[in-house]
Amino acid sequence: MRWYVSIGAVLVAGAIAGGDVAGIAAPNAVNQSSARSAEKENAATVDVELVLAVDVSYSMDLDELAVQREGYAQAIVSKQFLQALKSLPNGKISITYFEWAASNDQKIIIPWRVIDGPETADAVADEILKTPIRRASRTSISGAIYFALPLFEANPYRGLRQVIDISGDGPNNNGAPILPAREAALVKGITINGLPIMVKEPSLSTMDIENLDWYYEDCVIGGPGSFVVAIKDREKFNEAIRTKLLLEVAGLTPDRPVVPVAEKEPRVSCLIGEKIWQDRWGR
Repeated sequence: MRWYVSIGAVLVAGAIAGGDVAGIAAPNAVNQSSARSAEKENAATVDVELVLAVDVSYSMDLDELAVQREGYAQAIVSKQFLQALKSLPNGKISITYFEWAASNDQKIIIPWRVIDGPETADAVADEILKTPIRRASRTSISGAIYFALPLFEANPYRGLRQVIDISGDGPNNNGAPILPAREAALVKGITINGLPIMVKEPSLSTMDIENLDWYYEDCVIGGPGSFVVAIKDREKFNEAIRTKLLLEVAGLTPDRPVVPVAEKEPRVSCLIGEKIWQDRWGR
């Protein structure tokens, strides 16, 4: 079951490669893959492997990008987050943070790091804030998901749960369609959560759509306990990000979901971004 969450609707306390193109792996590749798997099995256990995938497309203005970065940094060092971390069985998570735009444009800002208390949280937050802000063209949520998948395999820390946390302010309009990308994550047991950013009125001159939260609910998120936290007020950025990270770390879904996700036909076409782009630019 997947749920949609409005900001302020929940209060969370601490609770808890290789082979040939024919598909036949070469012996060395098999050995290397087995070695990586064995190494990961023996690695230190974390409660969550969390990938933060952050939109930096041109539809995000510079102020939004700065507030978004600040929101993630402040959430990671917040008292509530650290309390939730202490309540977990192992008391630690591994986290990586990358920015994305087009299908071939992803940049890792924070490689895998373990957060197990205030010091490691401060170090990650500082690293997020000190990286220069950038912007890029197009929006490929599918590209972000496909980029995230091998990151879990490369993570030296074995997690009890694996989560991709995607923030963005528009639908997929570049690269592969979103649904096959989502399915590729779900078959691996990975949960996808969403943070649709809806602080601006949709404009005909942009790729904005109405009901972006519905699009994220029906087309992007998936997996056990997956949910959406929509940001509809610029002043709520920090609160929204903190709420979502608390839910993800604690492995919770809201006690009082606001709107259950549609289980059948999407309320918004999962190809709406591609259609808008085609209608406007013919390519």
